[in-house]
Amino acid sequence: MNEENGTQATGDTGDRFVEIFNLVGPLYRRAQRKVEQDAPLEGLSVGVRAVLNMLREDGPMTVPQMGRAQALSRQFVQRMTHDAAGLGLVEFHPNPAHKKSSLIALTGKGRAAITAVLDRERAALRQAGADLTEDEIAACVRVLSRLLHSLDDVDVN
Repeated sequence: MNEENGTQATGDTGDRFVEIFNLVGPLYRRAQRKVEQDAPLEGLSVGVRAVLNMLREDGPMTVPQMGRAQALSRQFVQRMTHDAAGLGLVEFHPNPAHKKSSLIALTGKGRAAITAVLDRERAALRQAGADLTEDEIAACVRVLSRLLHSLDDVDVN
């Protein structure tokens, strides 16, 4: 019996992946609540934070590109983008590849806001994983990436 989550570890890969999914859901929801609790520091919702982080990592993107990248509906990303624009965190630029779908880019204020959020998150996560080795973390990233890739065919719109 796994003491952390109360599941029976059988060694079967399918059972072990179920165990991972049983941990990822609550982990995601708790992390989301933590971002929401800390949101007053920068005034960011979880959705706006996600948009800002995508733009920080990948540069200017369209709403449909962001939706596909994060498995979110275009409508949700559009709302979060407009919320971010209302806070002066992103701006819209003409998209030479598509007249109707603007490129969204971070403003200086948006870059500063997401940097502050990520710095705070990294500090907290550094403490949470202080006793883990680089190999353990790499294995976790590899497994979660494989699971995510296995669901690439799921339509999110």
